[in-house]
Amino acid sequence: MNKKFSDNLNTAVFTTKYILEKSSPVLYVFHHDDDGAWSFLGCEDCQDSDYKVISLEEMINIDNSILDVADMPYGYCAKRVDKNSSWIIKPFEDK
Repeated sequence: MNKKFSDNLNTAVFTTKYILEKSSPVLYVFHHDDDGAWSFLGCEDCQDSDYKVISLEEMINIDNSILDVADMPYGYCAKRVDKNSSWIIKPFEDK
């Protein structure tokens, strides 16, 4: 499948230092309903200082499997068990 994000590749997205350091795979993707922002997270419990802002292009270069969820609507999230698993997409519900 050859999906693309509709957002500009220079769009700022949220991730964690663990993903940037390649010590954690992207296991959760959130497309926030309130502002359309994207978050790409691993399994770690993070402190505020662990979150980083990078460009969407950098995020795709780190893990191009996120292209599989590029057309995910606002208010949805995707999760997977590990980096080799398929994404499961569903509406995001606050805990």
